[in-house]
This record gives sequence, C-alpha cells and structure tokens, in this order.
Amino acid sequence: MKVAVLGAAGGIGQALALLLKLQLPAGTHLALYDIAPVTPGVAVDVSHIPTAVKAVGFSGEDPTPALEGANLVLISAGVARKPGMDRSDLFNINAGIVRNLIEKVAAVCPNACVGIITNPVNTTVAIAAEVLKKAGVYDKRKLFGVTTLDVIRSETFVAELKGKDVAKTKVPVIGGHSGVTILPLLSQAHEEDKIEFSADEIDALTKRIQNAGTEVVEAKAGGGSATLSMAQAAARFGVSVLKGLTGEKTVEYAYVEGNGEYARFFAQPVVLGLNGVEELLPIGELSTYEKAAIDAMIPTLKADIELGEKFVNG
Repeated sequence: MKVAVLGAAGGIGQALALLLKLQLPAGTHLALYDIAPVTPGVAVDVSHIPTAVKAVGFSGEDPTPALEGANLVLISAGVARKPGMDRSDLFNINAGIVRNLIEKVAAVCPNACVGIITNPVNTTVAIAAEVLKKAGVYDKRKLFGVTTLDVIRSETFVAELKGKDVAKTKVPVIGGHSGVTILPLLSQAHEEDKIEFSADEIDALTKRIQNAGTEVVEAKAGGGSATLSMAQAAARFGVSVLKGLTGEKTVEYAYVEGNGEYARFFAQPVVLGLNGVEELLPIGELSTYEKAAIDAMIPTLKADIELGEKFVNG
C-alpha cells in the first residue's frame, strides 16, 4: 500500500508524517509532498525512525511523483486559521490549492481514496467532488472529509468531565466540520454504559466541541491552529482506511456524500472496506435537542457545499 500526504511540510503535515511512520503497517510506502523545499528533508528525518515504513519526500510545483500508485491520498495543504478568522475566511486561498491538487489526483491516481483535511472541509470536499466529476473519475465511496478530530475531542472532553476511561469513551459526531454544523450526539455517548448529562452540560459541552478549534487558535496566541490533534485524528482515519482497503472492515465517522437525507455531504458513521465506504450506518435515535440542532445547521451546511460546487462550476 502507498499513502501520499500532500502538504507534508506544514504544521499538520509534519506531525502526520511522524504519526504515519509510527502507525502504518509494515511494508507501507509513505510519500510526502509539499511545495516547500524542506519536504525531502522531512522525509529523511522521519526515515531515521526505526519502523518498516519507507518514507520518500518530494517538493516543487508538481505532486505527480508522490501520487503515482497511491492507494490513499491525505490532503492537509493550505493556510492555517489565525485569531479572528473563521474557517470560511480560509476559503479564498485553500479552495484553489485543493482544486489544483485534486486535478493532479484525478490524472495520476484516479482510483485512490482521498481524505480532505484542508479547511473549510464543508466546502473543500464539495470542490474535490466536482473536480473529480469533471474529470470523469468521481467515486463517492472514495472521497472523505476527515472529521475524526471532532470525535476525538468529544471523547476527550466527555471523559474529562465525567471521570471516564477515555480509551473506552465513545461519542458519535455528525453533520459538518465547523461551528454549528458539528453535532456531538451526547445522547448516545457511552463508556461501559450510557453516559448521562444534565441539560446544562449538554449545552456547554456541545458549544465547547463546536468551538474547540478556536480554543486552540486563541491559546496559541497567533502562533497557529490545531495541528497536533488534527494530525492524530488524520492518522487514525488513514490507518482505518488502509485496514479497509486490505480487507479488514472498520467503522469511522467521516464527511461523505451519502443518501442526501440532510445535505449532499454529511458526517456520519461509515463502514470502510475494499472500495472505501462499503456502507453508510444509521445515525441512530436523536434527542429533541439534537433534532433541533440538525434543523438549525442545515442551511449553513448546504450554503457551504454550494460555495464549493460554484467555485468549480461557476
């Protein structure tokens, strides 16, 4: 198997390269690409870590050598959020970056699974889908927005608040990947048993999870956004996709084109298998609070998706 990371010299990319070197199965080929000339050095650096994963780096304008033969492409290229910016402020720069990289993916490795990390994910996934469609190679089972960060934050915050074992705490997160479109299903949170919350706890936790990215941006005081936790989330998701591609089915939450019940793209539980998404799983029973939250998010989510479609199609 070959995994390509596009944007490998950035804050997320370097941490992701490190985690993939440590976590990918023995024999996996890791290709690191970024426009920055430091990228081959990043690959040399991680290649000194004693695991049976081969890392090679590429830099410059053309990611083709990194993409050749890739089974999974993870895209973290783009600019990071700074204080006062929301994810939509990133759109003008990152939209063009994602479009150009996906055009290369369509030409070089059209059958690869593609995980989009670059924000705003609600929109960049739609851009990727439209570019792949124009190239005649779109397979909705193989395109994902990586929303695993919302899941790991939810599990961390719930376990901390309730004194639970974080390794056993599970919290589904559905919707999108910014602000009100992020919806943790706290009514379904469980460790050994269901975890109970007061109405005030649900409201406070939901808001904290939705604004967790801003929490990091502000804490870094202008020095960056969430890179380390995002890299761990992307590594976890990438390892699960590879397991699926080698025949071991796994379940993760991802922002995918599903049945369109709520919006064209929606984060939900999916079974990952030989062709990417093998099955869309139901989101389960929702509380009154959660139903209202879905109704409230849909206009924002649909507008985000439309923005991406229009960016490609005019």
